[in-house]
Amino acid sequence: MKKNRYLLCLLLCGILLYYGAPRLSIYADGAQGIFSLAWLSFALIVIAGNLTGLLYSPKKQGQKLQSERRSRKKSRFYH
Repeated sequence: MKKNRYLLCLLLCGILLYYGAPRLSIYADGAQGIFSLAWLSFALIVIAGNLTGLLYSPKKQGQKLQSERRSRKKSRFYH
């Protein structure tokens, strides 16, 4: 479920970059240039965070096996 959310966020961020990046002028003076750089940096942070979540999320099968192993070990000690 989370992987779908990460993919959706990456897709939406890509669409926003595709639409917004050509309209931003990085080399402008004053508030316009600062806004452009801040907007692009926040977009890159969003992309990095979602890629990190997508690539480094634990697998479901591995979690189930580990929890079964732990419960087996506990049951041996209590019985």
